[in-house]
Amino acid sequence: MHAEIAREILLEGDWITLHLNGVRYFDKPPLLYWLTALGLAAWGPTEWAARLWPLLGALAALAGTAFLGARLLSPRAGIVAGLALLTSAGFFAYARYLRPESLFVAAIQWGFTLLLLAPVVTRRLATLGCAALGIAALVKDPLGALGPLAAVALALALAGRLRPVAAWLPRSGVALLLLLGGAWYFLVELRNPGFLWYTVVDNHLLNVARARHFPDEDIPLTGGEFLAVAGLGAFPWILPAALAVAGLVRRRAWREPREAPWTALAAWTVGVYTLFALAPFKLPHYGLPAYPALALLAARWWEAGRAVRTVLALHVVAFAAVALGAGWVYWSDGRAFMDWVLGATDVYTRKEMALGQAAPFPPWENLRSLVGGTALVFGAGSLGLLVALGRRSRALGLLVILAPLLVWLPLVGSAASLVAESRSVRPLAQEVSRRAGPRDLLVHEGPIENSGALEFYTGRRPAILDGRVSVLGFGATFPEARDTFWEGRRLAEAWRSPRRVFLVTTRNPDHSIVSGLSVSEVHLLAVGGGRWLYSNRP
Repeated sequence: MHAEIAREILLEGDWITLHLNGVRYFDKPPLLYWLTALGLAAWGPTEWAARLWPLLGALAALAGTAFLGARLLSPRAGIVAGLALLTSAGFFAYARYLRPESLFVAAIQWGFTLLLLAPVVTRRLATLGCAALGIAALVKDPLGALGPLAAVALALALAGRLRPVAAWLPRSGVALLLLLGGAWYFLVELRNPGFLWYTVVDNHLLNVARARHFPDEDIPLTGGEFLAVAGLGAFPWILPAALAVAGLVRRRAWREPREAPWTALAAWTVGVYTLFALAPFKLPHYGLPAYPALALLAARWWEAGRAVRTVLALHVVAFAAVALGAGWVYWSDGRAFMDWVLGATDVYTRKEMALGQAAPFPPWENLRSLVGGTALVFGAGSLGLLVALGRRSRALGLLVILAPLLVWLPLVGSAASLVAESRSVRPLAQEVSRRAGPRDLLVHEGPIENSGALEFYTGRRPAILDGRVSVLGFGATFPEARDTFWEGRRLAEAWRSPRRVFLVTTRNPDHSIVSGLSVSEVHLLAVGGGRWLYSNRP
């Protein structure tokens, strides 16, 4: 879906108002799409070109985390912080997606890095830090600019260093933040009246209260599910990070000016987890912006934390639990595992389950070997940690934790690829391209984001049947979108016409519109990726 939005920038020639399927799209700011469009223009409409910028965003986030750790602690601690972020499974998985998350995390982390180092290096860094937060607002969300500023302000206030404000929040920085983070919003409102109400009120305030005027199909996590997903996504680094935060609280370190950077990082981490645990609406990736701060807190504990034997013992238990759990899943039929894991971590799976449909999963046999590999990796890690525990060696313990995680990352990547392939629209899109003539009509049943790359792979713009409860809900209110969104009667008329019609749907036959059409007029052409391809002609 995000690749198609970028492609349509080049297709429409409009770099201000984004479009998806020819309809105005307002759910996300433009920076990811601008960068991706430049990549597609340079290297063609390939998946590699589309995924380049999320990868670079992930590398930038790693660099910002490692740099801040090196300056606050030591070069070794900076390396540990960077590796901790890299080996956080949640961060690693999202770095592979064409989504705004990795760029958003990178902009926030560089904002933190520059703001926190400004008092000890030069005030000019604070200006650059504000610019980074302005970029965060242009990547995904204006709240990404305000949250880090609030955490830094709180830490400075607790240390008695809030004033003068200009020392850490210069006017030039505020101007850059507003310019980079706000100019596009102002321009879009001028061209699309009502955009700011939709973005600020409906898509944020009313979304949190679950009272939107333009809802989509996303199903939020419960508070417990969010904490489990966000915690496991940062496993095992959340354990030493929690100890580092506890140490700061126990010492009341917020009163010490030299601890202000750590107070800010702790406040940001705890604030993100607490806010979304309590908020009525949250999705699995909402905890990602806290991961770099969490990695830095973990590196701080490994640099100088106490009770080494206790922490090593805690990691032995944690690694052994993962190994035993993965081993148990390996010998099971995998159904409960896939329902729980993907049901909690994957937005698309949650939508399908809420609609009473079976989400497309890869064959269990393909995933089973990866689960077995996970059991072996963490089992070996727990044995290595027992050796480190016996020697009371902090350095060996850290090495033993990092080694299995680095071996495990390719298994995480393989699992993500299998899940993506199992639900990709590409095979059915290729089938449409093979069969359809220039005058044939393509229709998609349901919100287009459920098959967001359909136009990307076919080069054909589908009509959207019963798809207004969507990220395009607000865009559908503009006059030019009228012919894009169809109701059932219009499809029935087209289906009986001489023109050939192709219908792509994610709904099973009992819930699809085809159940109300004449059986003799419905021809199933292909099934794949949790979708059905029908035509009114054989």
